[in-house]
Amino acid sequence: MLRGLRTASSGWLGKTIMAGVVGFLVISFAIWGIGDIFRGFGRGAVASVGSVEISIEQFRSLFTDRVQALGRQLRRPITPEQARAFGVDQQVLSQWMQDAALDQRARKLRLGISDAEVVRRITEDPAFRGASGQFDPTRFTGILRQIGYTEQSYVAEQRRETLRRQITTTVSGDVKPPKTAAEAVNRYENEQRDIDYVVLGRAQAGDIPPPAPDVLAKYFDERKVLFRAPEFRKATIMALTPEEVARTIEIAAPDIKAFYDKNMDRFSTPEKRQIQQMLFNDKDEAHKAAERLAGGLSFDDLAKERKISESDLDLGLIPKSALADRKVADAAFALAAGKVSGAIDGAFGSSIVRVVKIEPGSTKSFAEVEADIKKGLALDRAKTETRKLRDKIDEEIGGGARLDEVAKKLNVPARTIAAIDRSGRGPDGQPVDLPKGADVLNGIFSAEVGLENDALQTPDGGYIWYDLVATTPSRERTLDEVKAQVEARWRDDEAMARLNAKAEQLVDKLKSRSTPLATLAAADKLKVESAKWLKRGDNSGTLAPNALAAVFRTSMGAAATAEGKDPAERIVFVVTNITVPQFDPASPDAKRISDALRDAMANDLYSQYVARVETDLGVSVNQGALSQALGATPAN
Repeated sequence: MLRGLRTASSGWLGKTIMAGVVGFLVISFAIWGIGDIFRGFGRGAVASVGSVEISIEQFRSLFTDRVQALGRQLRRPITPEQARAFGVDQQVLSQWMQDAALDQRARKLRLGISDAEVVRRITEDPAFRGASGQFDPTRFTGILRQIGYTEQSYVAEQRRETLRRQITTTVSGDVKPPKTAAEAVNRYENEQRDIDYVVLGRAQAGDIPPPAPDVLAKYFDERKVLFRAPEFRKATIMALTPEEVARTIEIAAPDIKAFYDKNMDRFSTPEKRQIQQMLFNDKDEAHKAAERLAGGLSFDDLAKERKISESDLDLGLIPKSALADRKVADAAFALAAGKVSGAIDGAFGSSIVRVVKIEPGSTKSFAEVEADIKKGLALDRAKTETRKLRDKIDEEIGGGARLDEVAKKLNVPARTIAAIDRSGRGPDGQPVDLPKGADVLNGIFSAEVGLENDALQTPDGGYIWYDLVATTPSRERTLDEVKAQVEARWRDDEAMARLNAKAEQLVDKLKSRSTPLATLAAADKLKVESAKWLKRGDNSGTLAPNALAAVFRTSMGAAATAEGKDPAERIVFVVTNITVPQFDPASPDAKRISDALRDAMANDLYSQYVARVETDLGVSVNQGALSQALGATPAN
């Protein structure tokens, strides 16, 4: 459809757009739910904004597209459940509501865009430019196919998006943050402070004698919940993994060699070449240039003559497969290093290439990869054997057998965990080793004694079964059971109380300005340390975050106390210098701050405007239909 876009709206595309206006409107109605007006408004709709609604199927499609895009971005599959945990469903719904509201406001304001402007925006989009730097119809259709658009729907969406942008630019496009605000942000970010400080540690708390029995008992009674025994569960776990099954599978030597011979490319690194390519506007120009090169003109001089930089010529160090044009690839990989080709009339135009460097390919020997191939073949076969064994296990469990009985009969590893709490620790406080790849702990604490549980599947194709054998309810411990822990905690609290009191005494003396910090430190054999050029958000680790915040709450020359880097420490500090940053409106930092403020203010104005438009139009959400669209309960 867009093959002739270079002729812009004066060519056939402009006529197509004009002829297809009705078609585009029908498509947009289908996408945004306006067609439901004719089918009975509100039936099966997830949400509506004014006169526009979105059906279950339409919302599900948008949600699925967003989940798939998120998966591509993270380079791993994302389940719908994980997407909902990320709030993707609410993001999709919010975005649709905003777009629907702005589309209706654009129609009310009678906003429009010319066909020529739609064409210009598409043809000038850098994403659709080919190797020549010009609009590439093949690349255009390929990208649309990847993102799930037809040419018609993409043109229609570009029209709608441009009209939305007209509104939002009018609302927030000319925002200018006040200079005072930029100065305030600059001071907040770049103000620097110096301090002198001392650290009070456990040694400054002095000797703490054991607590009297009545003191310890009272302390324990007031904090029993801290020493309560958690709920423990006893469970039997049986794990079946392809890796374990693979160890029992023997692979014949001829099979390993046959795999190597058949898949030689897997063990080979292809030859790579650093290639420079000079593109030409037409075939005649390329052939005339090739003749000049054959006559003695250098490739570099031709590039200078045509004002082409080396970076624009260079395709990088690439294998032959990286060149999409077969003619160019064949020509480039037939040249010796340093040689220049003749004119190549390729699929995407004419060009001349030069080979700068050749990096030979290599192939690993059979001996180098034999062990890996053997392991891989065993693992592949193990996956099939694992599924067969899983079916046998399910049959045994379905017949009423316990996991320990099944494990013994089918020779599958199983073990019984005597006790584990919700944090995954045993009664000794140490972590319990659980099978990896599945949330076994949550399964154990969601199970009931005597009831069968579905197997958990691991990413490698394995399965984990678990039976809850018994539970030990959470209970209050007696003082005798946890006396050592209670006394240790009492000592820690007592030490911190003493350190806090001593720190406050030092601060009081500093505030009275009767004694300088160095003198007070010497009396208590403390070392005075200095921290200079501290800034808010400093992550050097010199001070704890709360201590850094306290420094910036304290005025010049004043003293204060804060927590140390260690929980059992306190620091006492004096602010010795405050450096207020200068604000130069022309500096790069000032520009960055102003841009950030402008964006924040623009976003705030945009959000307020859209919210008001949605309120004026009226917004409703059918939670039942939303749940159905997301695969939950059916809509009422």
